[in-house]
Amino acid sequence: MSESENFGHEHPLALNEGQSNQSEEAYCSRCGKEVSPSAPSFSCVDCGFYLHKKCAEAPLEINHPFHPKHPLLLLQNSPYARGVRCICDFCDKTCKASIYHCSCGLDFHIACALFTYNIAQKNVEELQHVALEDPLISAENDGEELDSFECFGCWKPLLSSTYFSLDCGFHLHKKCAELPLKINHMCHRKHPLVLQFNSERFSCHICQETQKRGFVYCCLPCKVSVHIECVSPLPVVEDKSHQHPFTLFWIRAPFVCHACGIEGNCAAYVCCTCSIIVHKKCISLPRIIKHKWHQHLIFHKYFLHEDDFKGWDCIICHEDVNAEHGCYSCSDCKVTAHVSCAMKEEDWYYIVSPENKDEESTNSLALLPGESIDSITCVIERNDAGEATKIKHFKHMHYLILSEKIAKYDNSCEGCMLPISASFYYCLECDFFLHKACAELPKMMKHVWLHYCQQSSFILTSDYIFRCQLCHHQSNGFAYKCNECYGHVCLRCVSLTPDTLTCQGHEHPLLFYVEYEGKCCACGGDIDAGYCCKGCNFALCVPCVTLPTTIRHKCDEHVLALTYKDDNDYLKCHYCDICEERRDPNHWFYHCATCDTSGHKDCVLEAYRYIKLGSTYKRGRHPHPLIFVKKIYYYPKCIYCGKPCQDLTLECVFSGCNYIIHWECIIRLED
Repeated sequence: MSESENFGHEHPLALNEGQSNQSEEAYCSRCGKEVSPSAPSFSCVDCGFYLHKKCAEAPLEINHPFHPKHPLLLLQNSPYARGVRCICDFCDKTCKASIYHCSCGLDFHIACALFTYNIAQKNVEELQHVALEDPLISAENDGEELDSFECFGCWKPLLSSTYFSLDCGFHLHKKCAELPLKINHMCHRKHPLVLQFNSERFSCHICQETQKRGFVYCCLPCKVSVHIECVSPLPVVEDKSHQHPFTLFWIRAPFVCHACGIEGNCAAYVCCTCSIIVHKKCISLPRIIKHKWHQHLIFHKYFLHEDDFKGWDCIICHEDVNAEHGCYSCSDCKVTAHVSCAMKEEDWYYIVSPENKDEESTNSLALLPGESIDSITCVIERNDAGEATKIKHFKHMHYLILSEKIAKYDNSCEGCMLPISASFYYCLECDFFLHKACAELPKMMKHVWLHYCQQSSFILTSDYIFRCQLCHHQSNGFAYKCNECYGHVCLRCVSLTPDTLTCQGHEHPLLFYVEYEGKCCACGGDIDAGYCCKGCNFALCVPCVTLPTTIRHKCDEHVLALTYKDDNDYLKCHYCDICEERRDPNHWFYHCATCDTSGHKDCVLEAYRYIKLGSTYKRGRHPHPLIFVKKIYYYPKCIYCGKPCQDLTLECVFSGCNYIIHWECIIRLED
């Protein structure tokens, strides 16, 4: 051991040359990583303070060749506000201790700053004794583990080229560590391009993409940047989706890409045979995709004939698709989509290979709602027209009878939990009702629109409480459960599609806009996506689209109808008869024309409208079965919170047991 300066610490530090007898794990106070007993380090015998020798000797300021504009300053803590993550601009990992920082917004771990500095100085002693890995051998041995790793220099897959062993602490291709610091390039003949960090976030001169981390070649005065892999692009590119090769066109000039329809001002690729010009990235556009916005497969095409399509509005953004440019289309339905819209979110689509297109097309059609290949009902009897009049449903023990008469029934469908309407099935022996449409649903769906798991299957389930991932209502009706994320979607939301919607509350058809800023005309709430009218300022949020058109409530003996506007100008009439608060006459409400009873939609629907009263709750700590009830004439106290049970409540079925608890309380109790 030898004494050394204290490196800002209050006590003297002792240098350990790598033969420490420390018994407990120790961590460097600058980089936060473990200090190995065999590695050189400094330590304080008085307070357990440790520093790696390399971290202790790190300069307070670095003039980094990869960032010539400003020096990098060593800071003890993150310069950002509490709660804001500091991310290293080399390895893309969180900085939790001391960092090198520049006012440009660049941040680096100490190790990353020093390592890249040494690369710039061609002083890579750390790598001289590090083994090189062959990606082909690594893919065979550790393919799954390494598949997601990317090189910190170019941010391309690590397995795409020879790389240094991960033992060095960095993910780095050999070629990225050996890059020349300065090059002359034909895309920018005025000045040389210098290897540096992309602190200005310039887009690439060749491909127009922006790489936030890693190395790029830049000319800062001219604001020109070129990605490492774009420095030497392939002069000729062949792709299976197009029958001819594409040739690199070096001259930079504005053009409109024939593949995606978006303007470009970069090096392009041309097909001389077809006279088309495209972005580099558009050469590899998937030819066939299955998209959540359409029930069939859609195909990318460079040329479409106007007579073959019924309209040129994009099925996603509903704006015009230019027939002069490439797009995605369905020849069966005669619809189109912008390439940029179709590719906007990765979880909206998946790629289908040409070899599997027939199988995928069959699957996507066979498993749509109402087109079951695995029926949930067994038909017992049919009428002369072939309609099933008596069925056995897999969720009920008795036979169900088809009926068209609804006047005498005051019940909800066990599937969607909406009031019974024609046509429906009912049980002669017990209180079980099911809409005909709900009885004909498939046991499994291939996909559910608006759900983010696009390559998962959805299984029809019931018999327990769930919260719909789309409308967020709790329910004990039927739901489709995702096999990937295990989330649930209620039958009301499953019925939603991206197709044009007609609504009694508006005279024009409504289209779904994935990006919309405005107010819902039904409830007045803010919406960022919903069904909107293209011709006027009318919009509905998803929950309001699924509102039942008729409903019963204890405030009135008659059925209440969903009403879209109050034409009564008398202000004293604009009150809710349930909560007795004012209501906006321009918002939707429920109304009885016979009794002139009106109520806010939320007051009529109540918090747990889709949980059926009288149904059994099969979970919980109570030893006896519990049923859902809502007290009307008296309100016993909840055994958990002691407050009166005025809302949805669970009550023990045994008359001698006085167990009663709010539904909200049992949720808190079991969390």
